[in-house]
Amino acid sequence: MYELLAEVVRNDFVESVHFGAVAGLAPDGTLAYARGDVEATMLPRSAVKPFQAAAFLVAGAPLTGERLAIAAGSHTGQEFHVKTAEAVLGDAGLGFDALQCPPSLPMDDSAKASVIRAGDGPRREYMNCSGKHAAMLATCVVNDWPVGSYLEPSHPLQRLVRTSLAEVAGEHPEPVAVDGCGAPLFGLSLLGLARAAQALVAATDGPAYAVAQAIREHPEYVAGIGHVDTELMRAQPGIIAKGGAEGVLLTATPEGHVAAVKVADGGSRATTAIALAALSELGADVSGAASLRTVPVLGGGRPVGRIRVPRTTT
Repeated sequence: MYELLAEVVRNDFVESVHFGAVAGLAPDGTLAYARGDVEATMLPRSAVKPFQAAAFLVAGAPLTGERLAIAAGSHTGQEFHVKTAEAVLGDAGLGFDALQCPPSLPMDDSAKASVIRAGDGPRREYMNCSGKHAAMLATCVVNDWPVGSYLEPSHPLQRLVRTSLAEVAGEHPEPVAVDGCGAPLFGLSLLGLARAAQALVAATDGPAYAVAQAIREHPEYVAGIGHVDTELMRAQPGIIAKGGAEGVLLTATPEGHVAAVKVADGGSRATTAIALAALSELGADVSGAASLRTVPVLGGGRPVGRIRVPRTTT
């Protein structure tokens, strides 16, 4: 099912390896790069947030700009993230108490330190999915749907998300699991996830186009300042990058090259390098992000090796 995707080399010795699968689409939609079983069902985790956000727009959610980007993102709990989630909720007449994602400390180290220094602790608004949850609630309010049960798979919002995801992925999303934030999580294949991404970047109008533009224009709301996803999108303007827990990463260029990655051990340290290698072999220009193709391995605080992605012609 899985193939070797990356090797961790320390002082010329292969210390560990990462296995997984990669689905790469050419701009014409053909599967032009494949490592491992790209049709096996996997859990895409937060990599599906852009498609969830598009479904919110279909339902009439009043989301634009930074608010739409954070709805499609996994923020790191920086102050501007929290304020944006608060604004989305406030316009819907709600507060942080309406959120049903679990309390958390910010993912960003500096933001986390500030919270701890202030004597504060985990809060729902700091959780990396609070932007998506705020957008879910705003969508419920504008449609007069129940807000207390918005995470139930049978809720009108979640049914819409599942239907919308099926349309762009070209397959029936299953099984139904529960994501780390408590929201329904629908299984897909890597190939289906890649198809969905290609539909997003190919859109020239409508909800999908709006989401893609919001992500491109506000990458710091999709992840956070200093996060590798944000750095990738800044280094290579126009590219979309959305990570997910347990070693998932979805990338897509404006021209329609797509690389969807799943690392079997759930680690994310090599996912960006793997995705960029796949995009390069697909013929995409990723020269702006050249520095992100090399992940240093440190010894004594200095580079003594690197994580390398074996080249393939498949």
